[in-house]
Amino acid sequence: MQNKKPFILLFALVLVLTTVLSACGSNNNAGNNTEASNAPSEGTTEPAANDGNSEELVIKMLLVGGKPIDYDTVFGELNKKLKEKVNAAVEAEFLDWSDWTQKYPLKFAASEDFDIAYTANWAFYNDQALKGGFLELTDELLKKNMPLTWEAMPAVAWEQSKVNGKQYMVPNNNPEVTDKAVLIRDDLRKKHNLDPVNSPETFANYVKTIAANEKGINAYNAKAADGWKWHELDQILLEQQNEWNLVDYNMPLAYKLDDASGKVFNVYDTPEFKELLKYYKDLADNNAWSKNVVSNKNDVWQDMKAGKTASYAQNLGTVAMNLAELRREQPEVELAIADLTPDKKKIAAISTQNGFGIHAPSKKAERSLKVIDLLQNDKEIHDLFMYGIAGTHYEPVGDDKFNATAGTPNFTGFSNWGANSPLNRKDASFPAEADAIADAWQQKVYNFDLETFVFNDANVKNEVANIGNVMLRYAIPLEYGLIKDIDKGQADLIKQLQAAGIEKLQTELQSQIDAFLASK
Repeated sequence: MQNKKPFILLFALVLVLTTVLSACGSNNNAGNNTEASNAPSEGTTEPAANDGNSEELVIKMLLVGGKPIDYDTVFGELNKKLKEKVNAAVEAEFLDWSDWTQKYPLKFAASEDFDIAYTANWAFYNDQALKGGFLELTDELLKKNMPLTWEAMPAVAWEQSKVNGKQYMVPNNNPEVTDKAVLIRDDLRKKHNLDPVNSPETFANYVKTIAANEKGINAYNAKAADGWKWHELDQILLEQQNEWNLVDYNMPLAYKLDDASGKVFNVYDTPEFKELLKYYKDLADNNAWSKNVVSNKNDVWQDMKAGKTASYAQNLGTVAMNLAELRREQPEVELAIADLTPDKKKIAAISTQNGFGIHAPSKKAERSLKVIDLLQNDKEIHDLFMYGIAGTHYEPVGDDKFNATAGTPNFTGFSNWGANSPLNRKDASFPAEADAIADAWQQKVYNFDLETFVFNDANVKNEVANIGNVMLRYAIPLEYGLIKDIDKGQADLIKQLQAAGIEKLQTELQSQIDAFLASK
């Protein structure tokens, strides 16, 4: 035993030195190994790295819309920049507009492999947040991985995008008014010596005059939706005109903007709707639109460009861009934007109008947030993601405008809007009159307690589906004035809604609104 002591002491010394050196090595890494040492929860684990980004990661994105023709070229350049800044590359999957509503929830239900998903209040955000499809984004996660966004995002935008008090989305940072406007053929208005179109009455006079005197032209046109959808004139003449807010476009329940109690009512069972039906019937009887309008699948804007349509309604940004496009391509055709409710209260889109969520099973959450941070707030990367390659897909005009090019259509039409921010460029040809309308609308934005309310339909999903079917079958033809007896049509609609469960739905909605207001 005596002979073995030196060996044992030597072994012990080596063991101590090894432990000390290992500890020193760990401490040297720990100061920078933020993603590994501070991983906030299961599902956000990423490779250990000296700076948090040492291993290149491929971040998979789920986007809505058709794949752009020049996707490979633009995302190739985008990924060069992302590699430089956060050592990541983005790989996007696109769900085409024709079937995205079916495919999107299936991707989550199957727990497919993707990290970032476009989402919005109209694109399954609340539904997937409640189902556990999105990772909860704690303040710690956001501050650590999205310093630019954390600095730039208004506090109200974070609050508006919470579900049950928790954050599941990085919302867009580009507030806009959601009201609709009408694009008209102003040359035809002038030809027939009509007053400017700025009210429901002047609009009715315009379309009836065009229908009576301009053969081969639909005075007003709209595209049929796949499933129930409030048509744009409803949103203007029912919601905007009466200063109501439809809680959810899948059901006919609303409240008055200035009603602090948030009392819900069925819009189809109101005097205002009865009067609107008379207005619609008058337009239909005077051939203001085609008898086939409810089944029209044509691109309405293309029909207008081809001289087949004299007016249509959409959001202000869309009609403004259409106006600018036709001024470039057909300067001899004069268009104008008509605001039919100029003096009414306006509602600003809440921040969940566009945004990005992190797929709950993702193992790359922190790097994904770093990517979103740059997409929204890094000028060079934002320009690439939103507009494509300068000189090819757009021509920069200063720091905040652009001109379209021949290549513009090759990188457009998909949901890059999740990165909307103050860095957005505006089309240099954006009409001055549209800017004036937008500025006026901003002055009339009405803020109210329920603007951040989100309805949870978990207890009434069957009723919501049944009511949607009733609206599709009974409400659309009635609202286009295609039902001969509108009183009977309205009574039939209400009766069918009652059979579909409208009272149960209204009770559930009112209960949630009351609880929401009580918590304020």
